[in-house]
Amino acid sequence: VQLQASGGGMVQPGGSLRLSCAAAGLNLDYFAIGWFRQAPGKEREGVSFISNSDGSTYYADSVKGRFTISRDHAKNTVYLQMNSLNPEDTAVYYCAAQRGSDYWTGRLYDIWGQGTQVTVSS
Repeated sequence: VQLQASGGGMVQPGGSLRLSCAAAGLNLDYFAIGWFRQAPGKEREGVSFISNSDGSTYYADSVKGRFTISRDHAKNTVYLQMNSLNPEDTAVYYCAAQRGSDYWTGRLYDIWGQGTQVTVSS
């Protein structure tokens, strides 16, 4: 059972990236999925979440209007489309899965991916 986060890279300010969170050994339809990020010297923060019940989505204020979380049920994958990236978005991004609905509490997530680096720099 594992999550595989991918799609990170280096982009210029204003650019876009799409992160993927693919699952092996579990059906993501039964899990709420969260994207978290951690920048050097900073605490981990929640970025975006998608529920496992009605597909509701949630975003941190800092990314609202720029990031979009979505599911591809057929591919058992959750995506995070990130547009209008700025240097403050530079961090390692992690996806995580939980069966509950307390999305913003990282310690309640049961399964974590390995992280993918996003660097926004000119």
